[in-house]
Amino acid sequence: MSRLQVVSGKGGTGKTTVAAALALALATEGKRTLLVEVEGRQGIAQLFETEALPYEERKIAVAPGGGEVYALAIDPELALLDYLQMFYKLGSAGRALKKLGAIDFATTIAPGVRDVLLTGKACEAVRRKDKSGRFAYDYVIMDAPPTGRITRFLNVNNEVAGLAKIGPIHNQAQAVMRVLKSPETEVHLVTLLEEMPVQETADGIAELRTAKLPVGRIIMNMVRPALLDDADLELTGAVARSAVAKSLSAAGLGGARRGGNAERLVGPLLEQAEEYAERHTLEREQRAVLTEQGLPLHELPLLAEGMDLAGLYQLAKELRQQGIS
Repeated sequence: MSRLQVVSGKGGTGKTTVAAALALALATEGKRTLLVEVEGRQGIAQLFETEALPYEERKIAVAPGGGEVYALAIDPELALLDYLQMFYKLGSAGRALKKLGAIDFATTIAPGVRDVLLTGKACEAVRRKDKSGRFAYDYVIMDAPPTGRITRFLNVNNEVAGLAKIGPIHNQAQAVMRVLKSPETEVHLVTLLEEMPVQETADGIAELRTAKLPVGRIIMNMVRPALLDDADLELTGAVARSAVAKSLSAAGLGGARRGGNAERLVGPLLEQAEEYAERHTLEREQRAVLTEQGLPLHELPLLAEGMDLAGLYQLAKELRQQGIS
């Protein structure tokens, strides 16, 4: 696995949940991961049932085997202050600029500056080493923007490097792009087995490949369990209503006489079976589209009881069992 794992997906596909589960999965057996949030939604804090994350790296979970998961919610304004201090040694002058509103202006008005700061902070965490020369984190997982703007988000440093031909801004942008376009990085796409998310995933993969950004895996999220096999599905459109009523009656669900309980259950049951068959066909078609992308496919189940911390650990276990560790 690459050291920078970028997770994107269409809104509503559960990309933040997948990013969090991935951080837990990669932190097993004593590893150390950093989970980075860049959209300011505090989704990570909600998943891990902790207070809102500050602009500092904070341990939020322990993975099986003693690994540790840290999290960071990147604040663009504070990241810009870090940047000004790192390259220009502004110190108190930078804080004065913040009071004057210049920092807020730069991060909200200046084109691309916000994304440069967000990607730059994540890449700094990837490159950082401790006093012994070891990497501070084994993996950095970024809960990135949705698929529709992921390529522009990751590629913005290329544009900045082209605008600033020399100096620290140019050098920093190039350093970030060296990480993002190297084997150190993988961009994963989260999708549901539905037409619109799958199409957006295919479009996103094509855009990432055109930009020469490293595409990693496709993660199918919230997959419903298989209730009927192919033979059963064929019967849904061919079985006689009377036969279903007799089977229900034999199971103790009411008499088979006309108007009995069993007969009243036949219609709703067959309707549900038909709906399931239609969804099964749709999911099979969408799997085929995803398979055509030529990337590793992973599958996470729909948790019937909803998502909580226990569910997050369950999804992490699923990822480990599928070879992500």
